[in-house]
Amino acid sequence: MSITKVTDAGLDRNRIVTPLIINGDMSVAQRSTSVTGVGDGDTGYHTLDRWRFSEGGDNSTVFTMSQDTNVPTGQGFAKSLKMDVTTADGAPVSSDSMFLQQRFEGQNLQLLKKGTSSAEKITVAFWVSSSKTGTYILELQDSDNTRNCSQSYTISSADTWEKKVVVFPADTTGAIDNDNANSFEVNWWLLAGTDFTSGTLATSFASRTNANRAVGQVNVGDNTSNNFYMTGCQMEIGEFDTNTIPSFPFESFENNLRKCQRYFYRREGENSYGPGAQGMQIGSSNTMIQGYHPVKMRSAPSMSVDGTWNMEVGTTAVTWNCPSTRTSTTAYSSEQSAGNSDGSAAIVYANNDTDAAIIGDAEL
Repeated sequence: MSITKVTDAGLDRNRIVTPLIINGDMSVAQRSTSVTGVGDGDTGYHTLDRWRFSEGGDNSTVFTMSQDTNVPTGQGFAKSLKMDVTTADGAPVSSDSMFLQQRFEGQNLQLLKKGTSSAEKITVAFWVSSSKTGTYILELQDSDNTRNCSQSYTISSADTWEKKVVVFPADTTGAIDNDNANSFEVNWWLLAGTDFTSGTLATSFASRTNANRAVGQVNVGDNTSNNFYMTGCQMEIGEFDTNTIPSFPFESFENNLRKCQRYFYRREGENSYGPGAQGMQIGSSNTMIQGYHPVKMRSAPSMSVDGTWNMEVGTTAVTWNCPSTRTSTTAYSSEQSAGNSDGSAAIVYANNDTDAAIIGDAEL
């Protein structure tokens, strides 16, 4: 039997297997699986990891943002991001804007070669479903150089999952900083006032002009029966269409979680008295406690706790003062008075609270 050699002539050696968009399958939700009242000044991270809600202006639209099980059939997805309108506003003022966003460290996007003659095109693919049909805007933002590019896509059928593949041109102007700061953003617009719709849609990268950012965008927030679902979000280097786009880069839940934990983690006690950190008393009164972040974080995170955590030194128990500023990218530590003997072992533990958690936040 003859053996035929399979060549790699047709393979793209530049194909990036590691997802550029983190948690694109919407499987990780460390903060919460559902939050009500999103809107009216609620810019930030609420539910699904790495998915930021952004708003501006004075819009009164309010959503419930949640992790949902409504997904496209037969595609391998188990979760989606859902925006459900609970307070409608049919007449946004000129300065209103609302969109979903994922932010990127500049050092993770050097492969775009942006700002050089070899700059790459970008393709963003995703599954979307909404009760509100019409024109929507997907936008790329180069935050380092204040440059934007927008493309439109259409939701054709209400309450039906549709796959969208959106191509953006290369940008030979403005290199992305090679650091761990926010350099680049992808925005899925939900509504826009005339400050963002009165110009001509910027379908090529250009210096940011607000009037050109979201021309044609429908108002998802104009009726409390409206919703917006999304899953299977991926960003690829190069130009693809519906026939050539690589399949979604699924990865294990563990890998996905660890990538999310670079930016945010919520460490819960394993039970009602779950341990959080250990240490010892130094001298007659000071106790040093040190714990470790689950992964090296993007930057030294802000620290906080949910619930009550106790520190026990020898036979003495006191409420633990969570460190808010004495942090690093790999560990956290605290010092406080416990009034026991030098060298006594110390432990921080949840105080009979199954919802208690130690939280580190280094989001972009």
